[in-house]
Amino acid sequence: MDSLNSLLDGFGTALTPLNLLWAAVGVLLGTAIGVLPGIGPAMAVALLLPVTYGLDPTGAFIMFAGIYYGGMFGGSTTSILLNTPGETAAVVAAIEGHPMARSGRGAQALAAAAIGHFAGGMIGTILLVVLAPTVASLAVDIGAPDYFAIMVLAFIAVTSVLGRSRVRGFAALLVGLTIGLIGLDQMTGQQRLTFGSLHLADGIDVVIVAVGLFAIGEALWVAAHLRRTSGRPIPVGRPWLGRAELRRTWKSWLRGPAIGFPFGAIPAGGAEIPTFLSYVTEKRLSKHPEEFGKGAIEGVAGPESAASASAAGTLVSMLTLGLPTTAVAAVMLAAFQQYGIQPGPLLFEREPELVWGLIASLFVGMVLLLVLNLPLAPVWAKLLRIPRPYLYAGILFFAAVGAYAVGGEALDLILLLAIGLVGLGMRRFGLPVLPAIIGVILGPAAEQQLRRALQLSDGSVSGLLNTPFSVTVYTVIAVILAWPWLRRLAAAVRGRSSSASPDGPVGAAESAASEPPAEAAVRAGTEQEPDGSGAEPRR
Repeated sequence: MDSLNSLLDGFGTALTPLNLLWAAVGVLLGTAIGVLPGIGPAMAVALLLPVTYGLDPTGAFIMFAGIYYGGMFGGSTTSILLNTPGETAAVVAAIEGHPMARSGRGAQALAAAAIGHFAGGMIGTILLVVLAPTVASLAVDIGAPDYFAIMVLAFIAVTSVLGRSRVRGFAALLVGLTIGLIGLDQMTGQQRLTFGSLHLADGIDVVIVAVGLFAIGEALWVAAHLRRTSGRPIPVGRPWLGRAELRRTWKSWLRGPAIGFPFGAIPAGGAEIPTFLSYVTEKRLSKHPEEFGKGAIEGVAGPESAASASAAGTLVSMLTLGLPTTAVAAVMLAAFQQYGIQPGPLLFEREPELVWGLIASLFVGMVLLLVLNLPLAPVWAKLLRIPRPYLYAGILFFAAVGAYAVGGEALDLILLLAIGLVGLGMRRFGLPVLPAIIGVILGPAAEQQLRRALQLSDGSVSGLLNTPFSVTVYTVIAVILAWPWLRRLAAAVRGRSSSASPDGPVGAAESAASEPPAEAAVRAGTEQEPDGSGAEPRR
């Protein structure tokens, strides 16, 4: 009840005309900036940080929250329409969203993403209000072995369900892990794969890798085939979700927050892991698994809902522990310190108006995001009516601008082209792109957590299995790896049992005799074939 009363007071703060204006400005700016490849919500918040010097803290953080959610949806827009993720959390949306757009269902994909963001954000924010103390206490108890187990689960799950074979999936993962090794060793400071270049000592930014593999690789692949096929505009399609699509997506919208919120609340990689795992879950549970990779709408709805719920989960650790779990949370933590405010357990007591006003503004921002962007889905989808030569020329331009904006170095453009050529080669030989991206994102963090866990156990491998949580995760990994063999074994056992069962008249008589008389009569009536006169079988 105390939390509910505080939340009502927060709505009183967030619904003032001035704060509503800041929320709307944040959502619009975040969506517009998120559409640009390479400029995600973290960079948007960082760029706008100096602008907020003259604002009061409550208004500034309300605008930052709008930028956060708007940037995530803007990144999904380009990911779906142009196969160019605006940020790493939108990478998974390209897997099913872009094939939907190419088949004339871009507006439906955008609508599924918008509603997914709304549902995930609403459920995640409700969980933030209700479960913040409990989730924060659980996050404190998770150690290095648990983090490493979670990241290994992400590696195995993604490589096991994507691509034509597991070998290609693990090869793509190896490509990503190799790119992630570039730079200085985080513990020893030694250079790895830098070739003596000081610019590579900091590593290659994830945004450059994502934009290069997706946008540049896709543009080069299309350019290589335009000589043989005409570049006709892609149809937009009807701008709404039908009943069949709603039946397929509503469960995905509700499953996403169950995966996204816990992962957002613990320092395990932000929205990347839950979006990957949500995609894997939707493929496993879908009644149409054959459509995945060709434009399954569940593959857009679930991950987008998980990403939005994860954004609410990141605020749990940031507000209650002062522990940022994403780049946006880190920038917001810097903004708190700029105003002389230190997030932590005492923040709710010392700054209740700011905290509960910020949480209430998340609900307001979700409504504004849905109201503003759902009607714009057909408008965004009309980008696909541009002829492909002009469209992909624009993609190359904005991808180059986004990559240059990351570090302001000309070498970033050369790296972007080199990684784009790698993406072209991966498409040529059938390697999935997603395992490479997750290898780049989570590879360095997984290495760091592995070395920490081994240091704590004096180099003993048993230190990786010294918690119930890590044992549970590794059990899930073993099931995922063994599942194809288990399924084959079960099919073989069923085949032997069916071939061994009697199917002649004697066997039928024996099975009928073993049934109760009433059930045998009903079964005989229902299995009777219609006669030549066309009469219905008697039941």
